[in-house]
Amino acid sequence: MANRMTNDPKIIQKIIDACEACYVGMIDQENKPYVLPFNFGFEEGIIYLHSAMTGKKIDILKNNPNVCISFSTDHQLFHRHEPVACSYGMKYRSVLAYGAISFIDDYDEKVRILNIIMRKYTGREFEYNPPAVNNVCIYKLAPSRIEGKESGY
Repeated sequence: MANRMTNDPKIIQKIIDACEACYVGMIDQENKPYVLPFNFGFEEGIIYLHSAMTGKKIDILKNNPNVCISFSTDHQLFHRHEPVACSYGMKYRSVLAYGAISFIDDYDEKVRILNIIMRKYTGREFEYNPPAVNNVCIYKLAPSRIEGKESGY
């Protein structure tokens, strides 16, 4: 089965849109990897994330904002010869995005980003009260590098 790498923004958008979660890889203060799943928003090439204002991931990202974000979808097991274990594989589509996280503090921008995230999962926008907006941490990744892969498709 063929593997195809791509930098085509339309293909990358289609892959990311098909994903329900992404995985953010970080490096902690002990130089150890730390990976967490996130809900996300994606618009005009920017990945948007949100979380609580405090915690391990926030400490890590403030110390070292460099991340790799992974998206993967359309998983399908295949085989060439059913009785031969080594002939099995997995079709999939994936995207890797690299860069440095930026934290968003502006209230109106936080609301705009929350609605990007909510549109992905609900198809609609919401109104937010100030305590909700002020008590959520919003951050984004404008990737310095982004690459897609289609394996077996």
